[in-house]
Amino acid sequence: MSIIMAVGMVIVGIALLTFGGEALVKGAIALARLVKVRPAVIGLTVVAFGTSVPEMVVSIFAAIGDNTDVALGNVVGSNILNVALIVGLSALITTLPVHGNAVRLEWPFMFGASLLAVAFGWFEHLVRAEGIVLVLLLIAFNWYIVSKARPDVLGGSREALAGGVAHIARATLTRPALINLWWVTMGIVILVIGGRILVTGAIELALLAHVSERIIGLTIVAIGTSLPELVTSLVAARKGHAELAVANVIGSNIFNILGVLGVVAIITDVEVSRAMEYDMLWMLGFSLALFPMMWNRRVSRREGALLLGGWLVYLWWLLR
Repeated sequence: MSIIMAVGMVIVGIALLTFGGEALVKGAIALARLVKVRPAVIGLTVVAFGTSVPEMVVSIFAAIGDNTDVALGNVVGSNILNVALIVGLSALITTLPVHGNAVRLEWPFMFGASLLAVAFGWFEHLVRAEGIVLVLLLIAFNWYIVSKARPDVLGGSREALAGGVAHIARATLTRPALINLWWVTMGIVILVIGGRILVTGAIELALLAHVSERIIGLTIVAIGTSLPELVTSLVAARKGHAELAVANVIGSNIFNILGVLGVVAIITDVEVSRAMEYDMLWMLGFSLALFPMMWNRRVSRREGALLLGGWLVYLWWLLR
């Protein structure tokens, strides 16, 4: 296979992942609205976790193919991108308001999950028992969000999340339930096809370009699978639903660590190289840097620029 063909497969895979993820999220939101799920719950579950489905699909394919550097790099790179690039770019568009629960509950859980992943990975392997722990924590977090945390969200935060969800789902609200179910099904099928193509192309590209699978996973694959989060957050910020941008990133990062990494570790033992351990510390550092920005209940344009600058520094460190 030539480099041109490998690059073409990566581009096609990313395009299919983006389209499939969008179809899945919009169909799922519409179905959730039809069964009267609160928009605030949708904002931090269906939207946030639905946009992480590409990471799940790609990492599972990589794990099955014994390409664990791609699987782990995808998760770590996506979480770095979510905070540094997506929050950073969204904040450059407009100052991002942050609701109280994001500071009191959601950020601490995201940081705790990141810290746990670093602790597990520091011993050079993620094993099945640790994967089960991560998935159980995700189930517990979702249960708490749905049954306990969401009723406590302030009215203004509920309205902001509701407005963002309504904007994303506007074109789907008039569809019959079966049509939305069809879109969910087709979204999953397209995601699976796109994930397979992207992983195959990325592995071939790494071999042909003599670049490590870790670098490919942390950059090209992570950027490709993070496109749904990027599109969702930028659209939300541009259309006046900026609060959904931060909520989406936090929810996605939680799902990436507990859901994606947990499932991958259940499928196969994940070897964590010393270099990847340092990448995980970068992931932890970006999560920590987000907290003082959120403490003031907003992420300003200047802070967005700092996050973007931090990402460029990380890229320089990674590729030097």
